[in-house]
Amino acid sequence: MTEESGRRLSIVVYSDDLTVRAHIAAALGTSIAPDLAPHTIVEFATGPALRLYVDNKARSGDHGIDLFILDGEAAPEGGMGVARQLKDELFNCPPVLVITARKEDAWLATWSRAEANVLHPIDPFTLAHTVADLLRASITRAKA
Repeated sequence: MTEESGRRLSIVVYSDDLTVRAHIAAALGTSIAPDLAPHTIVEFATGPALRLYVDNKARSGDHGIDLFILDGEAAPEGGMGVARQLKDELFNCPPVLVITARKEDAWLATWSRAEANVLHPIDPFTLAHTVADLLRASITRAKA
């Protein structure tokens, strides 16, 4: 998970909306901060495709997912339900960031066990800052 390892960070993005996925990718670019390794974004439009990817990673012994970004407004399967399932089923689940429609939906993000949430419409600076903080915290925990 660190720059020293030479491995790129892996960020998984889930939204049924192509424009949401594009906004996330544009906000994050290929490197979020100078102290973090460059990253790769893997995008999913459906919950089943995301779960298949995660299951295949777990079966292969490759636990190389560093962060999930899930659209709480995705349909037919919302990102908050997906977040809760990931937290329930993945041992040492990577951090999860949920994108919610309203400030009042923050409690739902908490219910989903997400470590953070940001609001639609996506503010690129807020998203990048939040992602960088989550990755730094995750890297620090992994080193401990």
